[in-house]
Amino acid sequence: MLLNVAHLTKTYRNGVTANNDISLSIDAGEVFGLLGPNGAGKTTLVGQVLGSIIPTTGSIHLADHNVVRDPSAARRICSYQPQSSAPIDGMTPLEAIQLIGEIRGGRPDEVRARAEALIDLLELQEWATKVVQLSGGVARLVTFCMAIVVPGRVVVLDEPTNDIDPLRRKLLWQLVRSVADDGSAVLLVTHNVLEAERCVDRLAIIDRGRVIGAGSPAAMKSQFHSELRLEITLEPDAQPQVIPDFIGHPTRQGRRMFADIDAHHLQDAITWATSLRESNVAEEFSVGPATLEDVYVRQVADLNHSSDGVPVP
Repeated sequence: MLLNVAHLTKTYRNGVTANNDISLSIDAGEVFGLLGPNGAGKTTLVGQVLGSIIPTTGSIHLADHNVVRDPSAARRICSYQPQSSAPIDGMTPLEAIQLIGEIRGGRPDEVRARAEALIDLLELQEWATKVVQLSGGVARLVTFCMAIVVPGRVVVLDEPTNDIDPLRRKLLWQLVRSVADDGSAVLLVTHNVLEAERCVDRLAIIDRGRVIGAGSPAAMKSQFHSELRLEITLEPDAQPQVIPDFIGHPTRQGRRMFADIDAHHLQDAITWATSLRESNVAEEFSVGPATLEDVYVRQVADLNHSSDGVPVP
């Protein structure tokens, strides 16, 4: 394994435990997704992998290097796209991408060719040679290119698609896949569960500092024994007065409600959901197979339910 995290815990001086006994591993050629709500402990884990935060207990190994003992190893082995865009004041995007590639040891001619190829693939030619203030999405894409122009053996991408338009998001995911296919291990931190499902080989869901679910998308979705999933978007401040018995494991996330339904109850579920819409309880509904987002919502909701002792509102 290129990255191996074992029993990692971080407790700050104020008593807050950001990570609680986290273990995971990522191999070369793999895209590993790290999912979780804000405050789940993802940022702390990334900081530990990169050697900028020292864990309280546990170990981190990058290839044969012990990052806890030698944090500088992470800076040699990893390339990183932070959650905020990298400042490139006074440089063009092409110059900034080239500079990082050369700092990481790439040959100038090869780095320039790779930088130009990335700019073409992500359709950034309009800004490539201009010293201008970049919009959020363009700045994000330039930061992404800086992380992969000469990729590390481990590539850490923190919310790489924030502020990016749908067309370029699709192109970015293709590049993420190609970086792994070329031999890097990719650690992908994202909230975009539906898009990540198409890209990741395995993933871990983190909440309250703990891993609450892990595996391949297919394996994690297999926990849904029903054939179909019903999703209802409720009107603001509305909720069903009665939930029929054939609606299995209803889970709320804000205005959205997810539930299991068996195929032989499909018409009953549609009739019930239609009645909710006609009575102004529901805005819309849909029926389809389980997705990774369903897994994510249920895992987090179940943890909150068991921790608090009350259903999630």
